[in-house]
Amino acid sequence: MDKLKLQLEHCYGIRKLDVVLDFAGNAAIAIYAPNGSMKSSLACTLQDIADDKPSRDRIFPGRATLRVVQDENNTNIGAANVLVLRPFEEFASTGNATATLLVNATLRQEYEALHSGVTAARAALIAAIKSTSKTKRSVDREVLSTFAPAGGDFDATLAGLKEELSKDWEPIFKDVPYDVLNDERVVAFLGQGDFRTAINDYTKKYNELLAASKYFKNGGFNYYAATNVAKELKASGFFKAKHSVSLNGDEKKEINSEAELQALVDAERAKISEDAALRQKYGELEKQIQKNAQLREFEAYLQGHEELLPELADPAAFNKKLWLSYLKANHALYVDLISKIEQAAVRSAEIEAQAGQEHTQWQDVIDMFNNRFIVPFHLEVANKVHVVLGKDTAPRLGFVFKDGSDHAQVEREALLQTLSTGEKKAFHVLNMLFDIEVRRAAGQQTLLVVDDIADSFDYKNKYAIVQYLSDLAEHQHFKLLILTHNFDFFRTIESRRLVQRKNCFMASKTAAGVTLEAAQGVRNVFSNVWKPAFFNDDRKKICCVPFMRNLIEYTKGEADPDYLLLTSLLHWKAGTDQITVADLDGIYTRLFGPPDNRATPLRESLIFWLQRSPLVCKPRTASTSRTRLYLRLLLACRRNGSWPPRSMTRPGWLESPRIRLQRCSNATETTFPQSLPTLASFSACCS
Repeated sequence: MDKLKLQLEHCYGIRKLDVVLDFAGNAAIAIYAPNGSMKSSLACTLQDIADDKPSRDRIFPGRATLRVVQDENNTNIGAANVLVLRPFEEFASTGNATATLLVNATLRQEYEALHSGVTAARAALIAAIKSTSKTKRSVDREVLSTFAPAGGDFDATLAGLKEELSKDWEPIFKDVPYDVLNDERVVAFLGQGDFRTAINDYTKKYNELLAASKYFKNGGFNYYAATNVAKELKASGFFKAKHSVSLNGDEKKEINSEAELQALVDAERAKISEDAALRQKYGELEKQIQKNAQLREFEAYLQGHEELLPELADPAAFNKKLWLSYLKANHALYVDLISKIEQAAVRSAEIEAQAGQEHTQWQDVIDMFNNRFIVPFHLEVANKVHVVLGKDTAPRLGFVFKDGSDHAQVEREALLQTLSTGEKKAFHVLNMLFDIEVRRAAGQQTLLVVDDIADSFDYKNKYAIVQYLSDLAEHQHFKLLILTHNFDFFRTIESRRLVQRKNCFMASKTAAGVTLEAAQGVRNVFSNVWKPAFFNDDRKKICCVPFMRNLIEYTKGEADPDYLLLTSLLHWKAGTDQITVADLDGIYTRLFGPPDNRATPLRESLIFWLQRSPLVCKPRTASTSRTRLYLRLLLACRRNGSWPPRSMTRPGWLESPRIRLQRCSNATETTFPQSLPTLASFSACCS
C-alpha cells in the first residue's frame, strides 16, 4: 500500500474528510489534531474496519455515513489489514494469538496431534460412563475422589486400573444409579452409628446364610450376580439358541430355559431373604431408614434391591466396585483411551524436552520490552513449555520486582497496584508489541494506526516507543498512521526522522468538515516563524509578548523595566493604555538586536493598534491550520476609567462571547469561558 484514500462523512465526530495520504518514500505519516478536531473519531472509524463493523455518527445517528478507506488501486482496506493501537485507558488485552508466535510450529502441531486423539477418546469414555452410571456429576472428579482422594491425574488414575479391568469378570453393578447411593444425605446417613450397627448385624447374618446356600457363594456368585447372569443370557438369546447352563451344587443341575434359571435363582434367594433372623435384621435397618423422610428415593430403591445392603457396610469400597463396573461395561472405550495415552506418552516426553529449549518470538518481544523500557520490574515467561505445546493458550507472564539489590516475585495484580500510571502504560505497551509481532511473523500487510500510545510517558520510555515505531517503519509489511494531540510528541517523531517533514500534517475542523494541511512551525517556531515576521505580522508580534517576557525573567530578572512593561501588557495596570507599538518593538530590539526588515516604529497606543488591526476585527477565512486565530477579538481588558473605548462597545465588535484561539506555537485549541478574555488571557494563549 503506497497511498491511503480516506473519504469519510459523519463518522463519529468527523463531518467530512476527503484526503489521500501518500506513503511513497516514507512508511509513516503523522497527523497533529487539536482536542476535539478528529483524532479519536478517525481512530474509532479505522477500529470499526478492524472489527468489521459499520461506522456511525454517535450524536446524530440518523445522518447518512460514508466510509471509503482504500489503497492506490481503489481496493478497500480489509479488517485483517488494520491494527489500531489505542491509548492506555481504552486498551483491551491481547487475545490468544500470541500463542502462535512460535519458532517451531511443527513441534506444537505434532504435540497437538498426539493429544487430540487422547482428548477425543477421553470425551467418548466420559460420555458413555455418565450414561451408564446415570450421574449428573463430573465423572473425572468422582473417579479421582474414589481412587485418588489425595489428588492426582485422571488419565494416570485410569491407567492404574488397567490390570483389574483386564481380568475376566462381569460388571454386576453397572446398572446401579450412582447418584441415588451417593446423595449427600444418604452418605451422611450411612455414616451414622446406629445404622452402622444395624448394617453390620444384617451383613453378618446374610453372609452366614450365603455360605450355607447350595448355589450362591459369598464374595462371588451371589444372588445379585446370578440375577445379572440371567438378564444377560436372556438379552443375548442364549437359551433360544438351544444352549444350556450347568450349575454345580450338592448335585449337578442343567438349566435349559430362562424361566427355569430364574425360578432356581428366586427359590435360592427366598431361602436366604425369608430367613426369620435375617428379616428381623432387615426390619431394624428399615426402621433406621424410615426415620429420615429425605431418604425416600434411597429407601424405594433398596426395597427392590435388598441384595445391595451388604455392600453398604463399606460405602468407599462399594463406590470402587461401582466405578469399576461402569468402566468394565464400557471396556472397549477404556482400552482405546489407555492405548492412545500410552502411545502419546513416550513421544510427548521427547517433545516437551525439546520445547524447553525452544526460543519463541514472544520471548523476543519480552526481551525487547525488558531491554527498551525503563520500569521497576523484569518480565519472564512462567509457562513457556505449556504454551509451546498448546497446553496453555497464551504465555503467562511472571514478574520480578526490582528495588535496588532486592528482587521479589510478584503477582500481576499486586504489581499493577504498585506501579505508577506511566509504568502501567509501559506494561500495556507489551500487549501491543505482541499484537504487532504476530503480524510481523505472519508477513501480514498492516496499516498500523498509532493513537497517542506514548502520551504521559517519561522521556526515556517515550523515546523507546519512538525507536520501536522507527524500526517498524522500515519493515516492508507495515505502514504507520500516527495520530496525536501532543505537539511535543509530534515534533519529536519528526526530529528523530520517524516521519519525514512532508508527511507531517495538521488537522483543522470547520463547519464544513476536517482538512489536513502541511505542518508549520514544527521546529523552533520562534526562530523560524515568529521572529522573521515580528515587524510584518500582527499575529506574530502578539505571540511574542509572553515569550519575550519569560526570556527577560530568566536572563535579567523581574525588576527589569522591559519585564515590567510586558507584564503591563499581560495584566491591566496603570499606564497599560499608554504603551505604544514602538515600545514593544524596542523591547524586541534590545532582546534580539535590530532586524533587517524593521518597519518604521509606530508611536500610537498598542491598545488602539490592536483595535484597528485585522487581527481584531477581520477574522481570517483562509484555512491555514497553524495561524488561524479565528478572533473577532481579542482585547477586552478589565474596565478601568475610560477603558474600554466606546468603539469597542458598539454592536458587532465581538460577534461571539466564546472565542476559540489556536496557538501559533503548536496549534493546540483553547476554548475561553463565556466571559470576555483579558489581554493576559490572549497573550498567554499565544505563547
